Amino acid sequence: MSQPAQPGHATFRDFPLNAWYASAWDHEVGRNLLPKTIAGRPIVFYRTASGRPVALADACWHRLAPLSMGKLRGEDEIMCGYHGICYDADGRATFMPAQDTINPSASVHSYPVVERHRYVWVWPGDPALADPDLVPDMHWNDDPEWAGDGKTIHVNCSYQLIVDNLMDLTHEQFVHGSSIGHDSLSESDFEVTHSGHTVTVTKWMLGIDPPPFWKRNLQDLFPDYDGPVDRWQIINYTAPSTICIDVGVAKAGTGAPDGDRSQGVTGYVLNTMTPETDSTCHYLWAFARDWCLDKQVITTRLREGVSGVFFEDEVMLEAQQRGIEANPGYDFYNLNIDAGSMWTRRIVQRMLAAESGSDTGGMTNTSGPASVATGALVAAANTAHAEARNGQGAEVAGDVVRHRDAPAAGLMQRGL
Repeated sequence: MSQPAQPGHATFRDFPLNAWYASAWDHEVGRNLLPKTIAGRPIVFYRTASGRPVALADACWHRLAPLSMGKLRGEDEIMCGYHGICYDADGRATFMPAQDTINPSASVHSYPVVERHRYVWVWPGDPALADPDLVPDMHWNDDPEWAGDGKTIHVNCSYQLIVDNLMDLTHEQFVHGSSIGHDSLSESDFEVTHSGHTVTVTKWMLGIDPPPFWKRNLQDLFPDYDGPVDRWQIINYTAPSTICIDVGVAKAGTGAPDGDRSQGVTGYVLNTMTPETDSTCHYLWAFARDWCLDKQVITTRLREGVSGVFFEDEVMLEAQQRGIEANPGYDFYNLNIDAGSMWTRRIVQRMLAAESGSDTGGMTNTSGPASVATGALVAAANTAHAEARNGQGAEVAGDVVRHRDAPAAGLMQRGL
């Protein structure tokens, strides 16, 4: 079968192709034609009569008409709505009008698909590398020990801006002040560790007054408690674009930092961002919890509450994207709080470098399509220790990056 067209010489993209991307929730893919653009590739999704999810290039071999404008035929075939050419689930042509002989080259690309954690995942790169074991772990989304739900947001910004947003939750203090924000977010210390294709940012806020969102959640389980809490945020990134955040609160001083969360409530904010184009993406998210699993009213409350919080992020991120596009070539400045996102960008650059044989522009150190200075961020990650002396980076000891509470100098010293 034919392979998907690869970006041409010197084409820049900031997303790897050899990766699993969540294309849709499992209930969205059925005996219907669902067109999506994933990593710049138009793809049509459907299920065979036996329930197998299928992902084919959304362009007929004959005249490139979108197959998503056609219809399903029989057990597993899709019929082009223009001239009636049919393809099976593997992309091979099975029927051509007005002729008995089928051109042996007549096929469309069939993308590897995996159904896991309530999502349908697709691999837009080299099919030979599509190992299902590489699908990011988001088991909380369908684990019977957890309850939750989520939604999909189409965001008009680069997926990397959402990764940046989720790797640094100090923004909650300013963007989400009425729900989950708290002054301790920017006052508390944090630790960043990384290994291979993962990055983890850990932050504890001890003995604080709970923000409204978490006060209500804790009172679901302990209705009479109205005291201080120990709060945690443990951000777990898996390249290129999945972030599962372990969050929660417990009654202050009851042992949560040491592993005893019995006097608290734990949630997982599940996020996976799928690039559509260089400046748009599909953002699939869910919130799973470990308390009151049988109460649908709490599931609905949390889903809608988190949805409102994410809408505030969406407004800010789309405005940031417009600012980036209005200032081409502008290099991002980095603060201590950016240490986690700097490592994520470095990992993505490694993935792009591994694909550079078919995309020679993938490792250029110029600004990306959204004018994000990826090369500058990679350099910053590599020299974080040196920059720490100037108050710009985070302190580095081995593979551990630590936030410094009192930087020696700020952006003013660099002339901003």
